[in-house]
Amino acid sequence: MSNLVLQCMNVSKSFRDAGLLVDVLSDINLSIAAGERIAIVGSSGSGKSTLLHLLGGLEEPTQGEVWVAGKKLSELNQAQRGMWRNQNLGFIYQFHHLLPEFTALENVAMPLLIRKTNPSDAKRQAFEILEKVGLSKRVDHKPGEMSGGERQRAAIARALVTKPRCVLADEPTGNLDRHTADQVYQTMLELNAAIETSLVVVTHDETLAHRMDKIYHIKDGKLQTSV
Repeated sequence: MSNLVLQCMNVSKSFRDAGLLVDVLSDINLSIAAGERIAIVGSSGSGKSTLLHLLGGLEEPTQGEVWVAGKKLSELNQAQRGMWRNQNLGFIYQFHHLLPEFTALENVAMPLLIRKTNPSDAKRQAFEILEKVGLSKRVDHKPGEMSGGERQRAAIARALVTKPRCVLADEPTGNLDRHTADQVYQTMLELNAAIETSLVVVTHDETLAHRMDKIYHIKDGKLQTSV
């Protein structure tokens, strides 16, 4: 398992809704190697985001086990799990989730500051990655002063500034027009290659999915590899 960044074995997830038990995911097995790029595709409500949350330790499976960078998440308490996430994972969402009162530079530096990185070093690293995503002239701008594509590129920079083992992206271009989405997706793939991190993208967009190394489909709670 040394070359595996993420792994889940026999993972199932159920929710209780109005007294009924609803099965969302059933017997999911997935292994993601270092540097591998995969897409998870499925219709709305198929469980794509739930699977991503399980892989990131944001939710716990009803059955089965998830490993992140060789550690079984069920053996970590909440504080340990949060620290392990910060050390090994980056997250990108459909909505950028940048803090509105902070500049792009401050937002991107935040994960490093959480790690207790020296503030001047954190800002230097944040500036360097903002430069790589084409935002060197926007470092002092707050999210409300940036376009949708710029905000999402800042969110990508924030996810990658710690050089995580794996980035989990949930519909990262879902709020963008096709042209901007293509640009943002390309930026994400270029940084992924440069930093040599693994990448898991949940998307409904088959065109974008086909730019990844491997595609999985979720249907009826099961994970299937594209032929």
